[in-house]
Amino acid sequence: MLKNLDPLLSPDLLYILRAMGHGDDLVLADCNFPADSVAHQTVSQQLIRLDGIDIPSAARAILSVYPLDGFVETPVHRMEMVGDPDTVPEVQQEVQALINEAAGRDWPMGSIERMEFYEHAKRAYAVVSTGERRGYGCFLLKKGIILPDGSAG
Repeated sequence: MLKNLDPLLSPDLLYILRAMGHGDDLVLADCNFPADSVAHQTVSQQLIRLDGIDIPSAARAILSVYPLDGFVETPVHRMEMVGDPDTVPEVQQEVQALINEAAGRDWPMGSIERMEFYEHAKRAYAVVSTGERRGYGCFLLKKGIILPDGSAG
């Protein structure tokens, strides 16, 4: 155990988050996402499993140590609902609130059509698969930087 770290941040997950560089994307996915097959196509070819953990809990833990990219307008993208791309399901609303909390400001997510999301996910650094059972709990999080003063950018 380490002080001041969320216990959901396993050694494997911490390694991936630390190994990622500025501009790399992390896939945070629900239990229905094809995590294993997509993970084999990512940069690291790594799948981190957080079975039994819901998306908000996983997102809260990750965002406690993961700087979002302040050089892009939307460092987080959500998977759009098929046939209803403007609807933002509850699970996505919950993650939006966590993003705003972590950033200390309103920072709206972008959205990506489902099949396009899969293509983006294959080019990500790694995949984190959760036990989230609500549909459309799938996100791309672009990593930012830590500035010399310790703030995220």
